[in-house]
Amino acid sequence: MFPTVREVLDLVPMRHGAPRLVAGNAGLDRPVRWVHIAEVPDIATLLGGGELVLTTGIGLPADDAGLREFIGTLADVGASGLVVELGRRYLTGVPRVMAAAAERRGLPLVELRRGTPFVRITEAVHGLIVDAQLTELRATEEIHQRFTDLSVEGAEPAEVLRQAAELAGCPMVLENLSRQVLAYDPAGENAELLLDGWEQHSRQIRPAGRTAYDPGSGWLVTTVGARGQDWGRLLLRWPVAESTPPTRLTILIERAASTLALGRLIRRDAEGLERQIHRTLLTALIDHSRPVDEVALRAKALGVVLDRRHLVGVVVRHRGDEPAAGPGADADPEAGPARLRDLAEAVGQAVRDAKLIALTSAVDDHAVGALLALPDAADEEKALAAFATALRRVRLDAAPSRPPATRTVVAAGSGVGSLREARRSLVEARQIAEAARRDPRDLPCYRLPHVGLAGLLHLLRDEPRLQTFVERELGALLAYDAQHPREQLLGTLRAYLEQGRNKSAGAAAAHLSRPAFYERLARIGRILDADLDSVDRCLSLHVALLALDAIRTP
Repeated sequence: MFPTVREVLDLVPMRHGAPRLVAGNAGLDRPVRWVHIAEVPDIATLLGGGELVLTTGIGLPADDAGLREFIGTLADVGASGLVVELGRRYLTGVPRVMAAAAERRGLPLVELRRGTPFVRITEAVHGLIVDAQLTELRATEEIHQRFTDLSVEGAEPAEVLRQAAELAGCPMVLENLSRQVLAYDPAGENAELLLDGWEQHSRQIRPAGRTAYDPGSGWLVTTVGARGQDWGRLLLRWPVAESTPPTRLTILIERAASTLALGRLIRRDAEGLERQIHRTLLTALIDHSRPVDEVALRAKALGVVLDRRHLVGVVVRHRGDEPAAGPGADADPEAGPARLRDLAEAVGQAVRDAKLIALTSAVDDHAVGALLALPDAADEEKALAAFATALRRVRLDAAPSRPPATRTVVAAGSGVGSLREARRSLVEARQIAEAARRDPRDLPCYRLPHVGLAGLLHLLRDEPRLQTFVERELGALLAYDAQHPREQLLGTLRAYLEQGRNKSAGAAAAHLSRPAFYERLARIGRILDADLDSVDRCLSLHVALLALDAIRTP
């Protein structure tokens, strides 16, 4: 914000006086907060620090001890430097004792060998200071406006850091209390070099205070948190090792930290930033929304190494369409998200209990995904078994009386050898989980061979010919149910077919008396113009029902 002594010496009015540095070269980069003209020896009592003192020397002490004391008091008060115009008190140069004292204290001492009006120097320096202050003020206003907009918009941490790095022109990193990177922006630098060995490097950055500059590491750091609960640190790397960051950057990093803390407070799902980053990375792999190399780098910074690992996609979801959650659940719009959050937490805990490394998060409104990173392909089956066992234990401990309707399906895709193939494993796992939702078996982990026809139909769910087949087989019954919502004959047909065309078992499954069930079957036969005692016709209808389930699956 302020010009340095070196910059002041380079101004035209100062150069007009033919300046010569006599002592204190080490202090040339001190900021000049103001310029003060003085002709009295006790001027230090009137200074506040950061002033460049101009004098002709006519009022300075005549003895060596007095000159040493004069230089000492200027250094003690924090003056930026002393400029002495020759010709009135000192003709050829300042006294050696003055120069020696200034050198010892690191105080820049400058001779002006040609007479020059001091007012021109003060005008030039003060003009620089005022311009710098105006520039700083404009920059501060932009910072406040930018981060106010980000707070209102509920911007994600990555966007907050991107804009902060853009304003600062410096790399920025957001980490949690375990020194894991939650978000970063390299500001045009090499991201891999920035994050290499981050945890070890971060633990060596120890600023004194909630917001402070650590000169040893070159990082400006502020604590991130709200309501007395700190959850991370925001760091900005200042590239100029010999100077402290300007006030503007301190304001910027604190406003960015406040925006991050506020965003976490008001985020509806209240999930941790780690979970958000996990979800971002898993979604990026499924949707191809980010380069694979970037996903690998960000995951590594979060402590999940995906490079040179055997990767297995896993998806966990509730059985059935909507798991029961007790009386009144349907009327609660938050019940679904709450169940999904509980399931996501259970999956994360199961990964930790099984001592596995994985990205885990919800992948849609109904399912939670995990990308297991195993050191060897031979560990795949063992790892999946350990995960499934741990998940059952976690969910049983959380709710030992959970009804069967809230049981889960664990599905795993084929293992792959590179991150570029991870999407295939994740998508396959999701398809298997969807296909296994109604499977009566309670397998620890479903794989592709377990889902059979339902899995095939799920893979073909977007195929127009399959959709046409469903309409041809079941369209009339679906239209009838739409007109008679209280009857829902499709459920009756499903119970009959799932019980192997056993009418007694079908009636029990549909919770109907046998006469009522038989009457409904007869009505279904008339609507569909189908013989429900025909094995071939029932097979066709059963395939159409399975296909309808696949098509309707979110």
